[in-house]
Amino acid sequence: MAARELVVLGTASQAPTRTRNHNGYFLRWDAAGLLFDPGEGTQRQMLLAGVTASSIGWLCITHFHGDHCLGLPGVLQRMALDQVSHPVQVCYPAENGEYFGRLRHASASHDSLCLAEHLLSPPGGEVVVTDAFTLQARELSHRVPAFGYRLVEPDGRRMRPDLLVAHGISGPDISRVQKNGKIIRGGKVVSLSEVSEPRRGQKFALIMDTRLCDAAFELADGADMVVCESTFTDADAGLAEDYGHLTAGQAGRIAAESGARLLVLTHFSQRYGAGTAEMSQFAREAAAVFDGEIIVANDLDRIPVPSRRRVLS
Repeated sequence: MAARELVVLGTASQAPTRTRNHNGYFLRWDAAGLLFDPGEGTQRQMLLAGVTASSIGWLCITHFHGDHCLGLPGVLQRMALDQVSHPVQVCYPAENGEYFGRLRHASASHDSLCLAEHLLSPPGGEVVVTDAFTLQARELSHRVPAFGYRLVEPDGRRMRPDLLVAHGISGPDISRVQKNGKIIRGGKVVSLSEVSEPRRGQKFALIMDTRLCDAAFELADGADMVVCESTFTDADAGLAEDYGHLTAGQAGRIAAESGARLLVLTHFSQRYGAGTAEMSQFAREAAAVFDGEIIVANDLDRIPVPSRRRVLS
């Protein structure tokens, strides 16, 4: 199990199919677990994928179309059943906030959860800032209020074993120099910069139902992994525009122009077959404009976040 990975719980759009569940994306980010858009059937998909209710610390809803939220009652009730005691951060569009209350209390259950609700309003911005990352949101262009999410890890420093040895620093002293920014060795001050190198923070973006818009590019800017809806192939670009969605080629364009590294395509219309030939069309159309890595997601895929890019000094 990777310390940072995307667990794909579902990849269908409006209607599930025999091989694709409604949406659901669990991002494991070190000690944090973020569940995005739990569509119908997410609780069962979590069981199949080995994602426990107790591992969810964040629930992030992009919008309140059913394929992105109808699994919420089951997930919340399972979390209560498993006696999840930690506070859970919940993010959703404020304009349709009444739907969250209805989903939370969709049936008789013992609601013991501690939820910290964050209501998103246009144009979006920083939602929550933690020591480990900042979660941001941007308003997208869909038929109902919708937001995409962006997780940004702060830049830091990576300790260099060779430089630590050269300066005679080992054991608990490594933590001391990290914490204090310096340490005295042999009557000389050794700074953190002398025993480390810059470490670029990683970035993750999730872009669900939207037309092409500036916010989609902002979310994907410099991201190590972009999870992007590609409901239609390019031949159905007219339908995509009418219904507020992207084509595979447009998803590729977002990744290319934003300098992303890995593009994960998902949220496929039921009009397309599940065979290799049909789904490879999505990859080909995205690859026509994006020369980075492309993955056409399948249910229950586990996709590691790419390793860090080294900062050239």
